[in-house]
Amino acid sequence: MSTFHDEFAQAPDLRYLNHAAVGPWPKRTAAAVGKFAEENVLLGARDYPDWMKIEQRLRERLARLLNAPSTDDIALVKNTSEALSFVAFGLDWKAGDNVVISDEEFPSNRVVWEALKPQGVDVVQVSLKGDDPEGALLAACGPRTRLLSISSVQFATGTRLNVERLGHGLKQLGVLFCIDAIQHIGALPFDVQASQCDFAMADGHKWMCSPEGLGVFYCRAALRPHLKLHAFGWHMLEHSGDYGRHDWQPAASAQRFECGSPNTLGAMALDASLSLLEEVGMERVGNAVLERVKWLEEGLSAISGVQLHSSREAKRRSGILTFSIDGLQANTVWQQLMQNQVVCLPRGPGIRFSPHFYTQSRVIEETLAIVRRIAMH
Repeated sequence: MSTFHDEFAQAPDLRYLNHAAVGPWPKRTAAAVGKFAEENVLLGARDYPDWMKIEQRLRERLARLLNAPSTDDIALVKNTSEALSFVAFGLDWKAGDNVVISDEEFPSNRVVWEALKPQGVDVVQVSLKGDDPEGALLAACGPRTRLLSISSVQFATGTRLNVERLGHGLKQLGVLFCIDAIQHIGALPFDVQASQCDFAMADGHKWMCSPEGLGVFYCRAALRPHLKLHAFGWHMLEHSGDYGRHDWQPAASAQRFECGSPNTLGAMALDASLSLLEEVGMERVGNAVLERVKWLEEGLSAISGVQLHSSREAKRRSGILTFSIDGLQANTVWQQLMQNQVVCLPRGPGIRFSPHFYTQSRVIEETLAIVRRIAMH
């Protein structure tokens, strides 16, 4: 894997542990964007058909990354919030229906469901603090529960849920399953078929190491016709290239969720970034991420005054590790870390570290030494 370290040409004194927020680009992604910019300057859109071939290749990469049955199940969207909105405002709700979520969700996976209140839809929040969070989530699903929407990895603590177990249980209950996978896809293997989810979504700018503005939305084929559309345009039509046609219908594929002109710049970048993940292989990527988090976990737990807020159970571990230092406010710790070129963020109960597969041992060891000095305050 060392051959891929050169893809990330970060400043030599930088200690980047912030992929759960925004991931740096690999060199190949910067090169793809630069090449695309140069083509636009010199040739304009002369080679637009070639751009669409790259976009199609991106859909194929995303289908493989999610193990989707078909590229028809993949929509290219602006972000996770947009995809969640497609689900929330596409389903046919009835007054008294409810949605089950956790009490640790990022606002995108809470606000969108609370926005259904005028339709008489209730939101049930479930604590993940117990020994069996999956059991608690399933137990909260009653006869009026239409959907469970959960982050497979929680943004503040990194708690990883067993989505396969949830999917199996929800199928038995007849409840729809939506996964906010923004802290999962690109960091750890993810499989929409194994999880039996109905919907899944993620942005490209975190663990997929691509620019903001382009993400993925998976929608199970059988449910696509049942999501009411609220955005219409030339690109979401079944015959999207036939501009003289007057009769129209939405595309049968997930392209029906892409109403207007595509984000070709974003597609060039995300395609390049995913090519790197494919070359490394998601199993190797996931193992490397977990190894680095465990390394940080063991190092931090050995520092006096440091409290870990992420689970130390192997099955709960993800790419996120959150900690605090006794007697210091999270913002104080964060500012000192940033002054020492440790890029991270205060989240939830403390400071969130999120290394990726390429994160070098130097970065981890130097970061632990800096935390040790701060803890000696």
